[in-house]
Amino acid sequence: MSTELTRNFSIIAHIDHGKTTLSDRLLEYTQTITERQQQDQLLDAMDLEREKGITIKSHPVAMKYKAKDGITYSLNLLDTPGHVDFSYEVARSLAACEGAILMIDAAQGVEAQTMANLHLAMEQNLTIIPVLNKIDLPAADVEKSKQQLEDILAIPAEEAIPASAKNGIGIEDILEAVVARVPPPVDNDDNLLRASVFDSIYDAFRGVISYVRVFSGTIKPRQRIKLFATDKTYEVKECGVFTPKMTKRDELIAGDVGYVIANMKSADEAKIGDTLTDSTHPCLEALPGYKEIQPMVFSGIYPVDSSDYENLKTAMGKLQINDAAFTFMSESSSALGFGFRCGFLGLLHMEIIQERLRREFNMDVISTYPSVIYEVTRTNGEELIVDNPSFLPEAQEIEEIREPMVRTFIMVPSEYIGDIMSLVMEKRGELTHTETIDDTRVMLTCELPLAEILVDFNDRMKSMTRGYGSMDYEHCGYRAAKMVKMDMLIAQEPVEAFSTIVHRDKAETYGRQLANKLKDVIPQQLFVVAIQACVGGKIVAAERISAMRKNVTAKCYGGDISRKRKLLEKQKKGKEKMKQFGKVSIPQEAFIKVLKND
Repeated sequence: MSTELTRNFSIIAHIDHGKTTLSDRLLEYTQTITERQQQDQLLDAMDLEREKGITIKSHPVAMKYKAKDGITYSLNLLDTPGHVDFSYEVARSLAACEGAILMIDAAQGVEAQTMANLHLAMEQNLTIIPVLNKIDLPAADVEKSKQQLEDILAIPAEEAIPASAKNGIGIEDILEAVVARVPPPVDNDDNLLRASVFDSIYDAFRGVISYVRVFSGTIKPRQRIKLFATDKTYEVKECGVFTPKMTKRDELIAGDVGYVIANMKSADEAKIGDTLTDSTHPCLEALPGYKEIQPMVFSGIYPVDSSDYENLKTAMGKLQINDAAFTFMSESSSALGFGFRCGFLGLLHMEIIQERLRREFNMDVISTYPSVIYEVTRTNGEELIVDNPSFLPEAQEIEEIREPMVRTFIMVPSEYIGDIMSLVMEKRGELTHTETIDDTRVMLTCELPLAEILVDFNDRMKSMTRGYGSMDYEHCGYRAAKMVKMDMLIAQEPVEAFSTIVHRDKAETYGRQLANKLKDVIPQQLFVVAIQACVGGKIVAAERISAMRKNVTAKCYGGDISRKRKLLEKQKKGKEKMKQFGKVSIPQEAFIKVLKND
């Protein structure tokens, strides 16, 4: 089909505003799938996506649509994730499109992630088609949503299409708008092959399968291609499109979104964002790539059984090709053995990776407490990047520690503004800007340390606002802070696995929590065991595990009391001696209980 009749578009929205439901309806309406194939969340291939009701991977699909003008168009749809952790997936999908459907829940209105995804689309100069979804709900307020479109997003209200993806209302109007408003792909006059690799998956039998958007030229089987990043050449074995299953084609032409299987054997050969071109007649320069994704959260992942180390390494390599934002490198711990230091985009991303390791590769893993990257200036002027507490220099060698900051946009009903402000202050954040969205909602712009919003910030914000609050964040540099390394001493011995970098003001609270947790999981010894949280040689919190008592006087049935005293004195001396030489061996189960995220 000619380039003029091709339309490439994405669906973007806040999480749970109905993107996947709309893509299901579009597939049904264009008869891309039969009634027999029909099921909810059709493009969500993973069990995890279905269970959690979220999209994790973007899924391309090619559809044929006969418009009202009688012409049949080829529509390439890329469904995108909605959660803030997966905004890199959204950016990659948008780079392969000319237009985007912006979905807004008519009952909820414009939310934080709606604005973030719209800005991503505008950076790529895409045509925006606003859709007001869920108009059939009793709580839907279409007029108010239209007003928000104009006031907050500066999009004319008359462009909005009212729809209900669940009940199939307005689907034809959306397809007609895509055909009429989204511009066709622009072909290059020189006809040299330029294709952008926007995703890839690993198949055990076929090797690496690259998802590509062809910008100019054609791709055919048996053609020799070259990748710009590695400068390696390959032979194309198969190419095709998604309908939504992989469907073989004789060629992919300019404007097509499809897949290419070349003889790539290992996971690291396909770089996401790379340009694919013909090896005999290559284009002169690569297409403008995607920005390199920087992990924001780090955590150690270790196999429960140390003999699974190599299997875990292979599993992570395969996961990495399906997820360009996931990074890992080998590390070892005296307590947990050999494992990996892994980088993630956020806490949900970390949870998804661990769950995929368990389900897809049958790996039983332990993860350490999540941490972030700190910038450290030593007294001799040397600059360090620290993502692991064990790499932090001694306190006397440190001139300054800088922690990563995030600019957070929180949209909440106005009656909860006081609760949210106190939460922000508790998390060492500061409110920089307040904006009234409409008569019921406000948007707070805050600057917070990334380490503080990692674990429970979003959950607490949701429960405080009864689920009506939404948030989005972006990295905004580093700031000097009073960060210290806190060690946990068990029987005067530091245990490396429990070391963390915390703010000086919160060290005592966190130390007490960890000491309490350890007290419950470390088994009793024959002597008193002291558990201490220590910052720079100073004990900030302590707990003790009482000694296991052996009844040494059980054999004395009366007689002089001095016999019992003699035995008790002997036991006392023995315990003192044991305290000096005794070692506390912490069982593996204790590490798993403490380090696994609650």
